Amino acid sequence: MTRQPIQQFAIRNPRLAAARFQTISDLRPTLAIVLGSGFHATAHALEVDAEIPYAKLPGFPRASVTGHVGKALLGTMGGTPALVLSGRAHYYEGYAMEEVTFPIRALAAFGIQAVLLTNAAGGINRRFRAGDFMALSDHINFMGVNPLRGSGAHDKSRFVDLTRAYDPDLNRLLKRAAREAGCVLRTGVYLAVSGPSYETPAEIRAFARLGADAVGMSTVPEAIVARQCGLRVAAVSCITNLAAGRSRHLLSHADVLAGAEQVKQQASRLLSNLARFYGRKNPESGTKSEE
Repeated sequence: MTRQPIQQFAIRNPRLAAARFQTISDLRPTLAIVLGSGFHATAHALEVDAEIPYAKLPGFPRASVTGHVGKALLGTMGGTPALVLSGRAHYYEGYAMEEVTFPIRALAAFGIQAVLLTNAAGGINRRFRAGDFMALSDHINFMGVNPLRGSGAHDKSRFVDLTRAYDPDLNRLLKRAAREAGCVLRTGVYLAVSGPSYETPAEIRAFARLGADAVGMSTVPEAIVARQCGLRVAAVSCITNLAAGRSRHLLSHADVLAGAEQVKQQASRLLSNLARFYGRKNPESGTKSEE
């Protein structure tokens, strides 16, 4: 049975979701964090002021993959106000790109200025080990679709420059946060595929020749839309496993979650430190509504 898309009026009106954020908390953060596979435990590092399930946010798609909680939280992390999206919808679940990237448009409408995207990824670079983290320096879009195609562009230009898709200043803060957290933070190129099947060893060899260091099934559409909306973007992958053909083990989603579980405390420290350093560099990020 074909899954019915969410209401078109909601997709086209991210201000509706932004208005809902405004009603549940007086906090007006400028930093948002999207928690992907393997990062959901990081939400415990947030001192929560308010939370709301995606089901109560107009236009938000439901997160149905194991490890994706499906709720938004407003609070402080590392002393810095932040809006945390715990879980995301994926293109491979059958959602349209408009739906997958709608939360990013809602963040922009709410006043977010910088977003940190997180994901679990397979390591392609032979120097990478399971348990490493990788700050994205660039990406390769192999998903077969662009989120700015057609009506997904809304009222903004479709022709977005992605020369510096990932903000150098935010990446410097990530490196500093990793040093303090004791994390191994690599830097590399993330290649996005549509999924949900894992890649073949031949595909991984081809991706390595293209310059990819890690592979996953998310993040890139959100990064593109965030840049269209004028947001500063950083992204970090947890290398939960080696990609197909890079080890003797077969791949499974359960193993991905198990790999992330082993480094959840490091992930929490990494993101908390990043939020703290962001707040120090952007003191206006601590504002509250005066309404």
